[in-house]
Amino acid sequence: MKPSEIVKALKLLTQEKIPAFLWGSPGVGKSQVVSQTAQALGWDLRDIRALLLDPVDLRGLPRFENGNTVWSPPGFLPHEGEGIFFLDELNAAPPMVMNACLQLVLDRQVGEYHLPDGWAIIAAGNLESDRANVSRMPTPLRNRFVHIDFTPDLEDWCAWAGREGIHPAVVAFLRFKTALLFSFDKDSNAFPTPRSWARVSQIIQASENGGSLIGSLPPAIVEALVEGTVGKGAAAEFAGYWRVFDDLPNIEQILQEPERARVPKQPAVLYALATTLSRRISPENLGNAVIYLKRMPPEMQVLTMKECTEARPDLMAAREFVEWASKLRMPMGGGRKQ
Repeated sequence: MKPSEIVKALKLLTQEKIPAFLWGSPGVGKSQVVSQTAQALGWDLRDIRALLLDPVDLRGLPRFENGNTVWSPPGFLPHEGEGIFFLDELNAAPPMVMNACLQLVLDRQVGEYHLPDGWAIIAAGNLESDRANVSRMPTPLRNRFVHIDFTPDLEDWCAWAGREGIHPAVVAFLRFKTALLFSFDKDSNAFPTPRSWARVSQIIQASENGGSLIGSLPPAIVEALVEGTVGKGAAAEFAGYWRVFDDLPNIEQILQEPERARVPKQPAVLYALATTLSRRISPENLGNAVIYLKRMPPEMQVLTMKECTEARPDLMAAREFVEWASKLRMPMGGGRKQ
């Protein structure tokens, strides 16, 4: 399933208190999807790294009470309310921890601790084929979960990236080079994943100075940091692409003088422009934005409006948007596939 489908599936399973297990390669966004599910439900989230636990960490420490030994459960276990108890990297945990989790998943209790009725259990782990230092879970534990395979999806990631303020250079590049969203390489230290591209955005934004993508750091240092995040091949392609931004028309001029602003011809520049412009469209400048959009190729118009309305759904009710959509007569579809 792609991330948006997983969120829908997890909402159903968690509300029914059916345990779920997400399977996916490192960096695809499993933790982020669980967080999105909790936010969508308005629930709390307890994110526990199972591989860092010892068996005693779940059961707690013993104490004497009225001549008997009782166990004091740890503070990270929930005791009230509603939420998701997320056991991340469960299949990388020691076998004794997995056994302790078996009782928690099966009986919703460990020793004297009982998981509150309002809490659901979700677990996640990396694939054994990815050589991610994992162990095969015991059959009884595996049989307690509904298992879901995680598949990265460009449209889902771009929608998330727009909400999270991921740098437009990164989003535009991945729309232009779709295959580089996720390219797992078990033999490399760095490789492209949804998580690593978000880090590239952080590097670029941190290095910006006065609107420059290079900022105060020498270009070679920025490019080396990107290479250390997504790998040599992807970094080389991105380094060439981010220079495309030097050829972008002035966004302020587009929104103030839409009939005079330059419209680029190169496909790479158009992808960069569509993503950058979509971040700046508002109810106040929508009319001028539509005037300029009509001068762009139809597929670029759709891409710009798609990304814009994902962040600002209220714009779809505006007269300018309705008129533009009715005249174009095109579905709000995705970008270029490679």
